[in-house]
Amino acid sequence: MKRIVTIQDISCVGKCSLTVALPVISAMGVECAVLPTAVLSTHTMFRGFTFRDLTCDIEPVAAHWKREKIGFDAIYTGYLGSFEQLKLVSEFIDGFRTPENLVFIDPVMADNGKLYPGFTPQFAREMAGLCGRADVIVPNLTEAAFLLDRPYRGEGYDEAYIRELLKRLAGLGAKQAVLTGVSFAPGELGVMGYDARRDEFFSYFHRRLDASFHGTGDIFSSAAVGALMRGFPLEKALALAADYTVDCIECTMNSPGHVWYGVEFERAVPNLLKRLEQ
Repeated sequence: MKRIVTIQDISCVGKCSLTVALPVISAMGVECAVLPTAVLSTHTMFRGFTFRDLTCDIEPVAAHWKREKIGFDAIYTGYLGSFEQLKLVSEFIDGFRTPENLVFIDPVMADNGKLYPGFTPQFAREMAGLCGRADVIVPNLTEAAFLLDRPYRGEGYDEAYIRELLKRLAGLGAKQAVLTGVSFAPGELGVMGYDARRDEFFSYFHRRLDASFHGTGDIFSSAAVGALMRGFPLEKALALAADYTVDCIECTMNSPGHVWYGVEFERAVPNLLKRLEQ
């Protein structure tokens, strides 16, 4: 069985970060080790949430794993909340990287043209350095703009613009760069990627749903890295992850009693498992 370690925070209620990554990856038949960077009572869309920083635990946990000779087939990072965490995760990658394993970085820090609260352009520049150590990076369009220190363009871009962004993202050092939330036509949304090793582009689009929920990016990335560990090539892993994310949103929209703070990804797991066997 393949083993992933995912490094990100855990919101105890909220259906995002580790409360998504752990069940989704495990359901896909892949062992999921976790390295929590912080513990929150809920995600940050709630009021009055509690927060405990676990930065000081990252090095001791990594040192213990080293003593136990524990290795990983993939290192998957999500939300990282400080410059110190970026530094420690970079050192973790150095310590646990092998010629065979995969480094998958989701540079969670911005959306809709703005950085998340507490982040700065300097943080984005440091995140760009971490992305340069990855095999695969999956920023959205806003994150790509900040990683490259370029103005954000919402709508009105064309395929040539996206191709240029992808090549520049790969220029940070990643072997494969993927942009999420890409759309070239009304009613469609998807991903477009670039493999720098082969100088090839690829894309996958599905219908756009008129809904927005917290945590769907975490669902997408977790399903994608899980599929990669199940032997899917990147293009097919991204398609599976995109379809699963849409399925999660549809399940939630069709559920009269759904909670406001996340999607009912649990209901869509059976369909995800069927796709794995196709």
